Amino acid sequence: MSSRSFPSERTNPDESSAEFQPSSATAGKGGSELNMMINLPVRVGVYGAFGRMGQILVRSLLSGVDSEREPKLMLTAAVEVTNHPHLGRDIGPSCGMGPVGLDLTDDLARALSNVDVMIDFSTPGATALLASAAVETNTPLVIGTTSLHAAALAAIDTAANRVPVVCSANMSPGVSVLIALLKRAAAALPDYDAEVLELHHRWKRDAPSGTALLLADSIEGARGRKSDLRLGRSGMTGPREASELGIMAVRGGDVVGEHTAFFFGVGERLELTHRAQSRDVFARGALQAARWVAGQQPGIYGMEDVLGMY
Repeated sequence: MSSRSFPSERTNPDESSAEFQPSSATAGKGGSELNMMINLPVRVGVYGAFGRMGQILVRSLLSGVDSEREPKLMLTAAVEVTNHPHLGRDIGPSCGMGPVGLDLTDDLARALSNVDVMIDFSTPGATALLASAAVETNTPLVIGTTSLHAAALAAIDTAANRVPVVCSANMSPGVSVLIALLKRAAAALPDYDAEVLELHHRWKRDAPSGTALLLADSIEGARGRKSDLRLGRSGMTGPREASELGIMAVRGGDVVGEHTAFFFGVGERLELTHRAQSRDVFARGALQAARWVAGQQPGIYGMEDVLGMY
């Protein structure tokens, strides 16, 4: 385990069928582990289902992109904010697919009672609400929302006392490997100047990215000391101090995400880079986390736990 410390809905005509409720008797009551033991599908909800990542997750679950893995994953809830224009509509056509008999809803409590795991790619405020609500139904969570504020982090910490939570700023398996390599490099090169560069599409709202901050935190942790973070540089900054760790953000075009950690020494430099060419990689990681977290004990976990990287 890692040491890091909505009410309108149209009734679904098929919501009581076995296809959409394979384990209603155990919903929110520790049923996930039982489902896995008897090889029933893990029922998954998507919170923030109409966001960029949410739609990818919905399509992935409906199309069975991860169907070769066991246990199977089944979409049984798609949640959005109150007053969303697509509330009460079948989620399939809303996401560019055919009808599937499952409506977009803002009834979070009901959605949580119909899932074994909820995947969250929403906003910090919405994540805080989800974490608090999940405690009431004992629902495991996979949280990929970034730029989490203090209230959201506190809600996650509280929820983790009751339910297992996978929380990561980046669900890509490759980024998890990058972080493992980064920690080894930072520890082996303690006196090298470390800098982080991140590139994202023009529509990204936050800077630096959550992943860039995660990389910086990993460097500091491996070295056992805090750094003087420099979020960009401008003007007469003077020579670089040994205590600095720079994070530079670049925005443009449709770049999905690219992160490079530099270690500058005298006469050499080391670069460790991860490039995401499609958001599908984040969805696959989130689905892998959902499958894994369903059988875990309460606590906060990271993707390194999901991947078994200890």
